[in-house]
Amino acid sequence: MWQEIITIEGPYDFDRVIERHALDPLNVVDLQHRTIKIPIVINHSRYVVEVTGIGTVEKPAFKVSGRNEKHKADQLKRISEILQWQIPLKPIHQHFQKTDLSGIFQEHYGTPLVLDFDPFSCLMKCIIHQQLNMAFAHTLTERFVKTFGTNIDDVWFYPNAETLANVTVEELRELQFSTRKAEYIIGLGKAVIDGTLNIEILARQTDDEIYRQLIKLRGIGPWTVQNFLLFGLGRANLFPTTDIGIQNALKKLYNLDRKPTVDEMERYKQMWEPYLSYAALYLWRSIE
Repeated sequence: MWQEIITIEGPYDFDRVIERHALDPLNVVDLQHRTIKIPIVINHSRYVVEVTGIGTVEKPAFKVSGRNEKHKADQLKRISEILQWQIPLKPIHQHFQKTDLSGIFQEHYGTPLVLDFDPFSCLMKCIIHQQLNMAFAHTLTERFVKTFGTNIDDVWFYPNAETLANVTVEELRELQFSTRKAEYIIGLGKAVIDGTLNIEILARQTDDEIYRQLIKLRGIGPWTVQNFLLFGLGRANLFPTTDIGIQNALKKLYNLDRKPTVDEMERYKQMWEPYLSYAALYLWRSIE
């Protein structure tokens, strides 16, 4: 058993982070005790790390603990990446105070761009969630993970590529996957196994390089790539103009009688660079 106390520069609203994670039935969150258990994979080994908020928005502090001391430094590093502790939010907040999004950034002060727990599981989730309402997307993902994933200390890990590649379309159809979506998700596993897709290399590539590689895979379109770049890798300057939520948030922000055009969105976003991902995140939060 190991434990560390971590402090970072504020603002950082940990309660907003875990409230968001609590919406997913697969996540283990205790809002009262400000705790989340995070499944992480390092060198193909699985670890559960518990993070508890013990500070404030202005002075964030966390108690981080795990049962397995092997790769402890790597576990801490990965937790920091997932929770984006290495990204100071103050200069980002100050940047947006000079823009049309100043009110939204005041309302959601200290909200970080938190990553999914694992890039490969992020891609799986993006494919599963395509063209589904959020409630059923969570239900379908929960069925999938609890059928083919691994449970450690009551925390669920998504299936690895080897497991996924050996799942059949019929097995996924029984969970209410469409045939096409079942083929897509199995194909993702096979792409990793046969070397077509290397998840670890993706993290070191540019956005354009990642786009060109992922778009070749069946079932992965621009929306999926953008979501992966945002929530799988935490790229800071992405703005998904085709996202309906973003369009609705801008319609509300500017009191439009219809959704904004692509040209209008391109014009709006110029003042938000180089933090377009944070503009997108806060716009989504503004209509939730």
